[in-house]
Amino acid sequence: MIDSTLPTPTEKVALAPDLRSLSERAIRAWTERMAVRPLGDRYAVDSESGATYVVDPVAGTCTCPDQQLRGETCKHLRRVAIEITSRRVPPPGRRRVDCVACGTETLVNRDAAEPPLCPACDLEPGEVVLDRETGDRLVVVGVTPDRADEVTIPETGRTVADHPTNDGYPTDDPVVEAVYLGAVGREQPRRYSFPRSRLRRTDDAALVDAVPLPAEP
Repeated sequence: MIDSTLPTPTEKVALAPDLRSLSERAIRAWTERMAVRPLGDRYAVDSESGATYVVDPVAGTCTCPDQQLRGETCKHLRRVAIEITSRRVPPPGRRRVDCVACGTETLVNRDAAEPPLCPACDLEPGEVVLDRETGDRLVVVGVTPDRADEVTIPETGRTVADHPTNDGYPTDDPVVEAVYLGAVGREQPRRYSFPRSRLRRTDDAALVDAVPLPAEP
C-alpha cells in the first residue's frame, strides 16, 4: 500500500521504446505503469500492482523483493534511471525550480543559494554585464534573494522597482548588486542595485578574472 507520509503520487504512465533487444526486467521498466517521486536523493516508485518501493540509485538498491532477495537490478531501479535520463524527475542532489527571472523550469543543486536562476539568467560575481538603459558596463558583485520592490535605495528613499529608469522591468525581479567597470579597483567603489532584467551579458568574459571585486561592507 502507498505510505501516506510520502509525497502525493503523480500519474502512473508507461514509457515504451523499441523493446526487441531489451531484457524482461528492462521491458517491464519501460512498459509498466509506474509513478516516480523524489525523496531527497532517493525515489518512491508507485508500481502498477499498487505497492510502493523506495529506490536509491546511487547505492543501487530498492526495497522490492526482487532486489532485496535476489540481488537483481529490478524494474524499479531501471525505471528511476529512465525517468532521470528523460528529465521527468531531477537527478540525486538536484531539484526542479522555476527561474525567478524568466520563469523557465530548470534544475539546480538542492542546496543552491537563493534566488533560483536558470543558467541563462544566473550571474556570477566578477561577471561583466551591460546596462540596457545606458550601455554602461558593470561588474556583478552578487545576485540577492530580494525583489526589486523590496529593496530601498537609500539616496532616494524609493525601491529599486520605483526608480524612474527601472520603469517597465518586473517589480519581482531579483536585485543584482554591481559596480561600474571604471570604478573597479578604487577603494570602496559604490555599489548600485539593478533589477536582473535590466542587465545582460557581454562578450567581455576575459575581464571576469582580471577585475578585483570590492570587499563586502
